[in-house]
Amino acid sequence: MLRAIYMSPVGSLISMLMQSVAWIHRPFMVYGCRDRVSKKFRKFTRISSSAVIGDRDNVAISDHVWIWHHTIIDGSNGVTIGQGTQIGAWVGIFSHGSERAVRLYGKSYINVDRDQRKGYTRGPVTIGPYSFIGAQAIILPNVTIGKGALIAAGAVVSSNVPDFGIARGNPAKIVGDVRKLDEKFWEDPELRKTYFSDEGLQEWLNSRG
Repeated sequence: MLRAIYMSPVGSLISMLMQSVAWIHRPFMVYGCRDRVSKKFRKFTRISSSAVIGDRDNVAISDHVWIWHHTIIDGSNGVTIGQGTQIGAWVGIFSHGSERAVRLYGKSYINVDRDQRKGYTRGPVTIGPYSFIGAQAIILPNVTIGKGALIAAGAVVSSNVPDFGIARGNPAKIVGDVRKLDEKFWEDPELRKTYFSDEGLQEWLNSRG
């Protein structure tokens, strides 16, 4: 019954009500969000009430995305989150850094416009569709994570991760390919129908004749 109501045209109003309650309630998952970049309502996206998204106008969020509790997303220089991506708790995604500028300017730092600060790291973050970002992972500026990638819990990602890559450690290094993890499930014909990408899956089917 509740699902039917949410899927109806009043779903966006329900989402707005839940987001209002989120301000005064313990963390819970809020269903639905308006993507300010595309101006579209993402009915199947779920974002924790405790997640912090800065410069939201620069954060493009696709549908079927999951962002768990106490995660922070810094959109100052642009963040794009692809469809179906899941982001764990206490994750940090940053599109800027002041690790040098704070020393260069000392107490004058606050008086210098953000766009004029020297030694200031700036760069967009792009996360491909159906990627998984484990709890407490850190994604730094100028990083592109490919589709279907898996970022292990606690990883610090400072360089690009290819499609299907598994990244682990600090600094994160590529340690595998998710298609190897998924291969054992492709015996199930139903899962072959729902698998998010034809790449790898088709190679496996061809190898079996």
